[in-house]
Amino acid sequence: MNKEIFSKRNGLRSFKEKEITIREDAPEGLRGFISMAFYDLNKQPSDLRAITTRVLKIPPDTNNWSQYPNIYNEVKEHLDSCDWYSVYDIIEAIIQKLDSHEKEEFTNEINEYFIINGIGWKIVDEQIETRGDEVFETAITNVVSVLETAKLQTAKTEIKEALNDLSRRPTPDITGAIQHSLACLECVTREIIGDKKSTIGDLMKKYPGAIPTPLDQAVTKIWGFASEQGRHLREGQEPEYLEAELIVEVTSAIAVYLGKKLNVENLQTDNIDLPF
Repeated sequence: MNKEIFSKRNGLRSFKEKEITIREDAPEGLRGFISMAFYDLNKQPSDLRAITTRVLKIPPDTNNWSQYPNIYNEVKEHLDSCDWYSVYDIIEAIIQKLDSHEKEEFTNEINEYFIINGIGWKIVDEQIETRGDEVFETAITNVVSVLETAKLQTAKTEIKEALNDLSRRPTPDITGAIQHSLACLECVTREIIGDKKSTIGDLMKKYPGAIPTPLDQAVTKIWGFASEQGRHLREGQEPEYLEAELIVEVTSAIAVYLGKKLNVENLQTDNIDLPF
């Protein structure tokens, strides 16, 4: 594993997160940086060719024997000419071939490149997922943690599926992301109210005040929008990626609030049962 450079070693290096402007693309700079980060791990062009040819399902050029410049240029051509989503497939395939130390170094380098260059992806658990702004990332991290603590596994699974839908390549599943995020919120709301069958819309009507105002109004409006855009889609009115991202972000934030409330209620109940 390579040693840290001077600026990192002395805590001097910092970088500014750039606004996300790139999702359905793999810029030329990223394509070149992948090979740089890979070769920095003391790997050879032939190692990378074994990966690119497998992912792209093309045979290696048997006329290329030398690492430099022949195989090196062959791999460069693979990365430069393949479809944008294949670039991210190659990144994932590279990670699978590395040992634990190499994975950490390569992942950190690529994730840092994404942040610095405004690319809306990130590597998590050896897979590439969608990346949002700081507010979105905080909401997703918090909701998974809170739902785990509240032991709401179904709700946690639903929000993760929403994230997976946003992360699909080459085309994100926008309606799927909306549906799963709504299902997450529905699961948590049912648990808070104690009605395991009603929809969110019905819960808000049947149990006024169960969720504090104006949060209950926000839940009702989200339900209406998600039902229209995620379930009863009309021709020519497909929701956009940013709208789906917003729904996932807002439902996550509300689910965090409700999950924390449920955790407090469970803790109070447990304390009542204590004999001291």
